[in-house]
Amino acid sequence: MADLLVKLYALEPPTGSRAAMAAAGITIRPAIAPEKRAVAQWVEERFGDRWASEVEVAFAHQPVGCLVAVQDGTVLGFACHNVTAIGFFGPTGVDPDQRGKGIGEALLRETMEAMRHLGHAYAVIGGAGPVAFYEKIVGAVEIPGSTSGLYHGMIRSRTD
Repeated sequence: MADLLVKLYALEPPTGSRAAMAAAGITIRPAIAPEKRAVAQWVEERFGDRWASEVEVAFAHQPVGCLVAVQDGTVLGFACHNVTAIGFFGPTGVDPDQRGKGIGEALLRETMEAMRHLGHAYAVIGGAGPVAFYEKIVGAVEIPGSTSGLYHGMIRSRTD
């Protein structure tokens, strides 16, 4: 899968997705340090140990580089930034039972906004899965010649 590039300076503030999440009783916010183990465990159970490892790195940053979607104290989704490399978005995921509610879009928009506020002009979505989603929501474009990119030759565990 190729990497994608997003022009953060060209994005509108995520006011629409904020309103939609608020109406649904869902909060998108930065995770805080005491939530590290709970969030990493939630991610590992749904998406595997590699993504959980990246979440742990996101919690080592100040400010924490992981946003969470929460409803009534329950994690519904997460999105990280500046983890595998500075300027990279991801990993990100939404609980399979919660998909189709706009949570993934809200997490994407809020994370892009957080990266812009940190001073990034661009974000890289490494090894992007749902390319059409990223193209539609944030105007992402493929970076030519980036297939495998940063992840080329990555060490794999026996469970990968």
